[in-house]
Amino acid sequence: MTFDPLPGLPFTGPNLLAPMEGVTEPCFRDLVLALHAPEDLGGAYTEFVRVVDRAYSIEHLRGHLGSERHPMPVGLQIMGADLAAVRETARRAVEAGAALVDLNFGCPSKGALRGCAGSSLLDRPRDLETLTRTAKEGVGDALPLTAKIRAGGDDDSRLEELCRAAENGGAQLITVHCRTRKEAYRDCEDWTRLERAVASVSVPICGNGGVWKHADLERLRRETGCAMAMVGRAALADPWIFLGVRVDASRAARFLADYAERLTASGRNPTSVAGRLKQLLVTWSAGGLVGEDRASWLREKDPQALVERVEQAAAGRLVDPAGAC
Repeated sequence: MTFDPLPGLPFTGPNLLAPMEGVTEPCFRDLVLALHAPEDLGGAYTEFVRVVDRAYSIEHLRGHLGSERHPMPVGLQIMGADLAAVRETARRAVEAGAALVDLNFGCPSKGALRGCAGSSLLDRPRDLETLTRTAKEGVGDALPLTAKIRAGGDDDSRLEELCRAAENGGAQLITVHCRTRKEAYRDCEDWTRLERAVASVSVPICGNGGVWKHADLERLRRETGCAMAMVGRAALADPWIFLGVRVDASRAARFLADYAERLTASGRNPTSVAGRLKQLLVTWSAGGLVGEDRASWLREKDPQALVERVEQAAAGRLVDPAGAC
């Protein structure tokens, strides 16, 4: 399918890297963006900025966006419920250099629910609309505003109402995850919910969920009418999913080694670096690097030993956990 640029939106292609807490900070996000041409990966979002009762500084927001610049846009995602703080944070996102601002109405964490933020607003479409309008006041005409929702709270009966609330509040694109809040992080194949979202509003819909391989990207758009497709967890297993190419084990390991290097340069300690690597290795499929030996990668207790194993694999020297070449 061809991709026609969406009026008022900066995306360079039909596929987006999803915002994921604890993952899509600059170290990971910049590496993924650098793998792709703008027509293959049309943009990405930061992990959410949790706004509680005061706006974040411009410098803090710049930290979320990172210092590297790519041909593809990077949007700043905000999650919060305090109207004044959200409005001012959205306004400061303009000065921070964000390409667009996105509102998180999908996070199902207990913290978000206690703070009446994230997916808690799926039960209150009026408040969702008000918060969207407030953020739009913050960015004005300087930046596009988008919103990310789930198919509903306990069920999907209010899906259309939620989409219309986001549109009425000023969202210029709505990403719909085909899972409800109650379904949390289960696998999702019910793309009929995405079709319903597309039919309910005039702004474009980006479909999220149920994409596990490259061919699913175009299939989602074709079968649902969504203008765009978003990938989250599958990109953690294979960052090349947007290209649909198979890389070898050394190239796959090179990505992980570069990731570890960037994390270290950003100030993370060895334990944190190893934890982030294991976060990817849990589902990593690229290059056949892990294969049936996944458990030995995840059992490694010495952070430095794990990084060294990754570096040796990147150099084409696969090492077993006992150290024999």
